[in-house]
Amino acid sequence: MRTIVIFALLAIISISTQSQENNLLIFKNLVGKEWKSEGKWGDGTVFKQETVFTFDLNSTLVIAKSKGFTDQKQTQYGWRNHGIRKFDTETKTIKFWEFDVFGGVTEGTVTVDGKNLIYQYPYGESIVTDMWEYIDDHTYNFKVGNYVNGNWKQVYLETQFKALKSSNNNH
Repeated sequence: MRTIVIFALLAIISISTQSQENNLLIFKNLVGKEWKSEGKWGDGTVFKQETVFTFDLNSTLVIAKSKGFTDQKQTQYGWRNHGIRKFDTETKTIKFWEFDVFGGVTEGTVTVDGKNLIYQYPYGESIVTDMWEYIDDHTYNFKVGNYVNGNWKQVYLETQFKALKSSNNNH
């Protein structure tokens, strides 16, 4: 009887882990590649970012590490953000946390639309959207702005992320 109970518990844990992993499969194309983007914000300041994604903890988490400007004057470039994406089984949503070098944290949700990733998070009094729009396995259009009911009301940044090479995951 004890063996059956242990087997049942292991099966439940395995199903739970597989379920979380399956809900994060949308990130699979991003993992193992180094993504690079350059553009300009609406106010003319430079946007420059390099991001590497990895699965962690038996694929129940996606870790994103990004390089960007690490000072307000945009003269220093280095590791800027460390992010976590996780499927929340209670709310059935993908949640994310993005920690930055300035001591801030951005928290929100990720919605999947086909092969597109739509990040939404509060910023001041509004909700901001970052969209990774799938073009092909090595290219995503990237937009940041105010996205409501499937329409962009305002766009603050529009550029592309391109996969440069396979990552060795030692970042």
